[in-house]
Amino acid sequence: MARKSLIQREKKRKKLEQKYHLIRRSSKKEISKVSSLSDKWEIYGKLQSPPRNSAPNRLHRRCFSTGRPRANYRDFGLSGHILREMVQACLLPGATRSSW
Repeated sequence: MARKSLIQREKKRKKLEQKYHLIRRSSKKEISKVSSLSDKWEIYGKLQSPPRNSAPNRLHRRCFSTGRPRANYRDFGLSGHILREMVQACLLPGATRSSW
């Protein structure tokens, strides 16, 4: 299980990203419309004004049940070993165990 502080930090980043999403998107649209280089630099400065943790590439997908940051499956939101346990216990409909 991941440390609770790391999970809370990730939740805080998610909230910040949602808060500044519209500002970032509008700034990026303005950059594509403007042709002069000085105006683009000005808009880039405005794009850097929100907090660093509000950038979407700082978000990291974590396991829903354990908070593990690695080996996550997007479809389920679970890490690999938790997913395997749930499939073996028949808790995920439509998922089958591989056997050969």
